[in-house]
Amino acid sequence: MSQRMPFKEATPREIKQRLEAGEPLTLIDVREPQEVMTAGLEGAQEYPLSQAMAWIDSLPKEGDLVIFCHHGARSAQVAMALVQRGHTNVTNMTGGIDQWSREVDPSVRQY
Repeated sequence: MSQRMPFKEATPREIKQRLEAGEPLTLIDVREPQEVMTAGLEGAQEYPLSQAMAWIDSLPKEGDLVIFCHHGARSAQVAMALVQRGHTNVTNMTGGIDQWSREVDPSVRQY
């Protein structure tokens, strides 16, 4: 039996649909700067996981945060840390930017 995560999960397609519907989502990219230079999502805020202790407590607790990385593992770690700090509207984008490139926007470079 799989354990339920204390945060929401959504595919890149689901996140794209929510954005297109006008939902005010804050996209948080936790990849490292060199990864973001290779492929990024317009409007995403960059917060590298390697510097998380410097920024994690500065993220707003109000509003919906969508956390993403390359494939979804690092973003899941950040989502868990945010929930542990009292955030209630946290979504991990499963499959990360790699799946976004494959299923939503092929112009986003894969690496």
